[in-house]
Amino acid sequence: MDRIMPKNLLITGPPGCGKTTLVRRITQELGDLLMTGFYTEEIREGRDRFGFTLVGMDGRRGVLSHVKIGGPYRVGRYGVDIPGFDSFLNGLELRNPGLRLVVIDEIGKMECLSGRFRYIIRESLDSPVPFLATIAMRGTPPIEGIKARPDVKLIIMSRENRDEKFQEVLGEVRRLTRDA
Repeated sequence: MDRIMPKNLLITGPPGCGKTTLVRRITQELGDLLMTGFYTEEIREGRDRFGFTLVGMDGRRGVLSHVKIGGPYRVGRYGVDIPGFDSFLNGLELRNPGLRLVVIDEIGKMECLSGRFRYIIRESLDSPVPFLATIAMRGTPPIEGIKARPDVKLIIMSRENRDEKFQEVLGEVRRLTRDA
């Protein structure tokens, strides 16, 4: 009996190990594939980080969080722009019949403040379309529950194994999108 391979690939590891870089490299390698989702970029001035920008696979950009954002949604020193994030998420083409890959960087505490985001994650995990995401190494019970799903392959990255993991993830995504 063949074992069914998970179609949900989650990459975790300590901050700064290269998870976002890996996701960006994968999407560049598969540039001709119809995909939706986003990755994040740090907002920096010199050595100081002030927040995070969202970059959609379609080129759209938005601010996820910034130290100057006020309001009730906060993670550490960052204010999170939930209405702006939800508006950005509404632009994802999750229902496109030609969609071959959903990419999310990252499933973390900040992003999970959005009910719309949590809904998209559930839908993406349950859909037949392959799903590639980064996920917090340690998280809330819902984040830990996602990592424990039987249809998830959890890939643990470190600075030392990042090149090896890039090849592993690229191979997995190519296999999954070929079969999709």
